[in-house]
Amino acid sequence: MTTPGLRIRVAAPADAAILTDLMARTFRDAFGAVNRPEDLAAHVARSYGIPQQERELADPAVTVLLAEMGGAPCGYAQLKDGAERPAAVTGPAPLQLWRFYLEQAWIGRGVALPLMEAAKQAARSRGARTLWLGVWEQNPRGIAFYRKAGFEVVGSFVFHVGDDAQTDMIMVCDLAGD
Repeated sequence: MTTPGLRIRVAAPADAAILTDLMARTFRDAFGAVNRPEDLAAHVARSYGIPQQERELADPAVTVLLAEMGGAPCGYAQLKDGAERPAAVTGPAPLQLWRFYLEQAWIGRGVALPLMEAAKQAARSRGARTLWLGVWEQNPRGIAFYRKAGFEVVGSFVFHVGDDAQTDMIMVCDLAGD
């Protein structure tokens, strides 16, 4: 599937500020209405500052894909190797799809599937055969998208947004069979 004007590329160190803004905004947009403001603020401060993004972009265990439409960022995907994987992830050569977000304006407009395919290809190029992720159990749209992209639920774990312990579903995709 091709979307006119869509470009997906590996993010560079110079993209740290762009990613910081994109990551914080997309997380707030996705979960701001259903989380306490203080928990959301704590999570954003802990996860999406420029120093954090500079470290992640420099980390060889992390691959960041940046989706752009007409030169403007519209989404991103992050792969993370060496992450502590849940016991429910049993497939060979696992790699975590750590983060996957789109700008609200681009949801349903042909960006998500190409970005997911690029993430899967990047995972394969890193030697992964199993791609896994966590998705909040109260995110039915995300769960439906991941199912459409070939993932299946295999378990759950606790994810903290600030001080709020939430249940994330663990989903896996067999990259060899996909």
